[in-house]
Amino acid sequence: MHKKCFKCNEVKALDSFYKHSKMNDGRVNKCIECTKKDVIKNRLDKIEYYRSYDKARASKPSRVIARKLYRETEEGKLAVARAHRTYAETFPERRKAQHILGNAIRDKKIEKQPCFVCGKEKVEAHHFDYSRPLLVTWLCNYHHRQTHELAKEFKQAA
Repeated sequence: MHKKCFKCNEVKALDSFYKHSKMNDGRVNKCIECTKKDVIKNRLDKIEYYRSYDKARASKPSRVIARKLYRETEEGKLAVARAHRTYAETFPERRKAQHILGNAIRDKKIEKQPCFVCGKEKVEAHHFDYSRPLLVTWLCNYHHRQTHELAKEFKQAA
């Protein structure tokens, strides 16, 4: 059996449409491809809303606990290892710089400093240039994220 998508006007097989029990034929009138395109467009149009929604949802205590419990399972440990491996393969220069800096901190060749902006003691290293792994600015998590957001906005504006 076939059906015509009202969005792209193409006639497609019935299994190219999502199921919907309230429709006469049990399928939505828009094909799966058009539905996916609309969902992506909607998310991009309202990206700030969805980012804040996703952040609030991920911060719910039940979800935080569920993620922690998952990471402790064998499957969770494998997922974390896969993510680390993918990161190292995707960003080899970053990973190498982080590794060199970590070794320098361990060997006490470099000492962590308070946040450059606010003075907090709990800090992260920010590399402006990964080819110079020991040249870092120490920032708290908040200011580190802010720095990356500004860099991202600057890159988009250019």
